[in-house]
Amino acid sequence: MVLPLYVSIEKFDFTLLEAGRDLGASAWNNFWKVLVPLTKPGIITGSILVFTPALGEFLIPDILGGAKTMLMGNLITEQFLKSRDWPFGSALSVLLMAIVMAGLCIVIRYWTEDEKDERAKA
Repeated sequence: MVLPLYVSIEKFDFTLLEAGRDLGASAWNNFWKVLVPLTKPGIITGSILVFTPALGEFLIPDILGGAKTMLMGNLITEQFLKSRDWPFGSALSVLLMAIVMAGLCIVIRYWTEDEKDERAKA
């Protein structure tokens, strides 16, 4: 998450924050109305890069926490290896892929609509 955010903030023109302060925006308002919308591509990219591998994690939670928490990756692994319920494990895997694809489609649609709006304003 750090690298996409760093790239977005590095390219950010900080004179826009000064302009917001000159126009009377509070620090909080300046953050939400100026900085966040202009760094949104970095936020979205970083979120995707963090979210996607987190869904399939099964080794690290087992090492760190044992059986205290059940993540999707743990459940799928348990269905295949311990319960030997391959049809249910396959169904869970397909469900996980469908959830990820639906989320990515929503993000892409939202992102392209914003770009169309920006082009229309220009």
